Amino acid sequence: MVKKDTLIKGTLILAAAALIARFLGLFQKIPLSYMLNDEGLLAFNAANNIYLLLLLVATAGFPSAISKMVSERHALGKEAEARRIYQAALVFGAVSGLVLAVALFALAPVYADISKVGYAELSVRAIAPALLLFPIIAMMRGYFQGRQFMSAGGISQIVEQFLRVGLGIALGVILIGLGWGDDWVAAAITLGSVFGAIGAFAVMVRFARRLKKQDAASRSRFNGEASAALMRSSRSAAASDLRFRTVYAEIFKMSIPAMVTSTVINLIYAFDTTLFLRLTERFYSSEGAIQAGADYANKATALAGIPPILAIALGSSLIPIIASAYKLKNMGEVQKQASVVLRVVCLTGVPIALLLTVAAYSVNGLLFPVSESGEPSGSGAIAALCAGTILQITMMTTNSILYGMGKQRVSMRHTLIGLVLKIVVSVALAPFLGVYGLIIGSTVCFIVATLLNLRYINGEVKLVVLGKRWVPYLIAVTVAALGGWGAEAGVLALTDGWIAKLSYLAAAAVAAIVVGLLYAALLVVLKVVTAEDASSLPARLRKPFLKAMRLVSRG
Repeated sequence: MVKKDTLIKGTLILAAAALIARFLGLFQKIPLSYMLNDEGLLAFNAANNIYLLLLLVATAGFPSAISKMVSERHALGKEAEARRIYQAALVFGAVSGLVLAVALFALAPVYADISKVGYAELSVRAIAPALLLFPIIAMMRGYFQGRQFMSAGGISQIVEQFLRVGLGIALGVILIGLGWGDDWVAAAITLGSVFGAIGAFAVMVRFARRLKKQDAASRSRFNGEASAALMRSSRSAAASDLRFRTVYAEIFKMSIPAMVTSTVINLIYAFDTTLFLRLTERFYSSEGAIQAGADYANKATALAGIPPILAIALGSSLIPIIASAYKLKNMGEVQKQASVVLRVVCLTGVPIALLLTVAAYSVNGLLFPVSESGEPSGSGAIAALCAGTILQITMMTTNSILYGMGKQRVSMRHTLIGLVLKIVVSVALAPFLGVYGLIIGSTVCFIVATLLNLRYINGEVKLVVLGKRWVPYLIAVTVAALGGWGAEAGVLALTDGWIAKLSYLAAAAVAAIVVGLLYAALLVVLKVVTAEDASSLPARLRKPFLKAMRLVSRG
């Protein structure tokens, strides 16, 4: 029997699945750096980015829209309409998956030519079949969430990621052992996504069969010796004349704004990896461009994905509260919760981004391959992109606040403005600044979208994030950054004669400790964090902050 999940349990299941998926995706790139050459890394990341973008275009917003529609129908006792919505969603998922898979497979040579990455053709074709199943899986996850069975989607996501990463790397190792070229190795690793899709689909089908049997058993209670009236009611509930066209109109109305805002990071990375060699060919030599592109795609984007994880999870947990308060026109509560979520994001997301920025050289050298002289390449790009994630976090959080306020179209409009500016700035600067021109373009996108979001939110409710504490907060950030940078440089100098990896490990560890301690201590000493702020933090962070604040007040 499939049991419904409580709100808390369901949230924990989905959060755990998302975190496992994110970390597996991030750390898959570490062994790849040792398995592939620069052109192979570019091919893998180019194929992966274009695949993820197409997948999001095909499915983004659909699961949440289907979940909402199914949940509402079941609440009203319209189970037949809920099943009709599910059928329409599956048909759309199957058709869109087939079209996109065939198109991606057929256009792989064109994509390889546009990106100037010859290896990409095999990798793109290897990953294309995954699109046959993933749109269907996304629709099934949305339906199960609407029925309050979160376990199905969470388990399928975890199975998918383990198969994708594990089998992809295993296939790559086998082909390396057989002496195959890097183009085939990169394609074999991307093929892991197909195995992940098959595994996830198998899990969803298993849950679907169990739920179907459960629903059939429930409906059978109305049969047998039921009255004629009940029998007519049962028959009418067994079918619905709801048209697919009506279902799709409702889904698209809700999902298109979500699609635009949720795909912004994937759009940026797909744009950068696809056009990297073309946009930077005036700045780098041919070999230099391939290496810079590989470092950006495999190292910088992987590490830049770490800072937003905790901050976005913390912020998203408050969005339902904002939505409820806004619906009730309780603007005081909207102001309070919106301010709290931005404050929490600032306090928790910045230190991680800060560490990866100031200690980029050591973290890079520790995790990824180094040259024969022990020098890690791409550290500057890692530092620049990780610094920009601070603004990425604020953009995504303010997007979520606008969602809670029911202003999805506003968020979509601001995101599109930011994306247009990203393209213009990147095309203008990349020929003269290389990878940094692309990163500046992304940062401009984050800044503009954030400012536009904040202006609109402040037009509805006056945000009070830190108020008069902005100056001491910036002092705390600056001092912590300088302390971490100095600590890293000092440890690297002291351990110059060590094995390179051990030296980088020591430098990264000391920098992390210095940044963490300085940042936390200065937040308390400069009274940036108040007792009210500390109460908004998770329990493991709340207790030490409150203890430190009591010690400071006594001193």
